[in-house]
Amino acid sequence: MKHVPDATADRTFTEDGNTDRESVDSLLSELDEYAVEQALRVAESGVDAEISYLTIGPDDAKDALRKALAMGGDSAVHVSDEDIEGSDAFGTSLVLARAIERHGFDLVVCGMVSTDGTMGVVPALLAERLGVPAVTHLDELAIEDGAVTGRREGDSATVRVQGTLPAVVSVTDRSGDARYPSFKGIMAAKKKPLETLDLADLGIAPEQVGRTGARSAVDTAAKRPPRTQGEIVADDGAGGVGLATFLTAKKFI
Repeated sequence: MKHVPDATADRTFTEDGNTDRESVDSLLSELDEYAVEQALRVAESGVDAEISYLTIGPDDAKDALRKALAMGGDSAVHVSDEDIEGSDAFGTSLVLARAIERHGFDLVVCGMVSTDGTMGVVPALLAERLGVPAVTHLDELAIEDGAVTGRREGDSATVRVQGTLPAVVSVTDRSGDARYPSFKGIMAAKKKPLETLDLADLGIAPEQVGRTGARSAVDTAAKRPPRTQGEIVADDGAGGVGLATFLTAKKFI
């Protein structure tokens, strides 16, 4: 579960080129809500399941865990350490993998991307570190006979994919609408176990993560340019020709 700046807010960058997380409110990544929903549906399908949520971040990242717990599930793990700040996808996957190994797992369910970084590579990196199959970008998810199965839609085909458990999967925003937390669920979430860990608990040296351990970095960042007025094609009898010329120039046709 990732605690991210609100995608509808006017997000900006800090001087070092990273997302400014202090100037806007943050919340559970919308795309991770689909992962919560699919985990709950697996449990509701009759599989004997215990659902635990995991996040990395400062103290307020617990809000993402409480939101997930309010939707359903049993417990949560929060990894918080100042030395994690500035980690790239490789450092993030290392921390997540160590926390998951500590807890134990059969199935790890992720959103397809985060709504802030939008890289989408963490599930694959996580599967590599855990040494298990990666079954990603699923629009449909099921557990059958010790295997995870699903449907993935591509540009030219829809395919059925399968991986043996344990496994890491990621689900898309087409996998099924996420449920809303009920008042009862919100109240119950406050009493569910939430464990807090740091790098020492996971056996990770500070130089392995954060900006020091990052394999990628932001060189520059700039605000999105203001929208400009679109080109108007006047219909003086040859509007169709003008429109076709415009679309051809833009390589739309």
